[in-house]
Amino acid sequence: MFFPDLTTDRLVLRPWPAEEAAVAAAGERCPHWAADFPGEADRMIAGRLTREPERPHGHYLMIERDTGLAVGGIGLKWPPTAGAVEFGYGVAPSRRCRGYTTEAVRALVAYALTAPCVDVVYATVDPANRPSVRVLEKAGLRRDGTVHGDEGLLHRYVLTAAELTGR
Repeated sequence: MFFPDLTTDRLVLRPWPAEEAAVAAAGERCPHWAADFPGEADRMIAGRLTREPERPHGHYLMIERDTGLAVGGIGLKWPPTAGAVEFGYGVAPSRRCRGYTTEAVRALVAYALTAPCVDVVYATVDPANRPSVRVLEKAGLRRDGTVHGDEGLLHRYVLTAAELTGR
């Protein structure tokens, strides 16, 4: 699957190049990254990307349009399973509380739901992580039960293709 750049009002979501993922996985930084990016979770994801470079992955860098700096990451856990694809995200602490994550989630979810094999997009979140819960709610996802994850009981938030087009 081809993953194009996705442009929002303030961000460009650009597929994470293998060379840059290798830099992050090695614990290094690129000059066009915000000073506090990547975080530990980003480095973990980058490590996965470098171990399977030929596999389509759907992971993007969040690029701030005003500065050109990478300020976060967002990605699809590709490939979908039974018509559903999970996504996850993170933004550098210096760029939190600006609405960037909500903006990125809206763009990624809308894009994912255009794939012919995707009917549902979902994310899981620790209910104690109120900022992340709020991101998902503001992006239009609805709570759809709970699941057991590595971190304990998580809330599942979903958006279907029918819900997106019915707005």
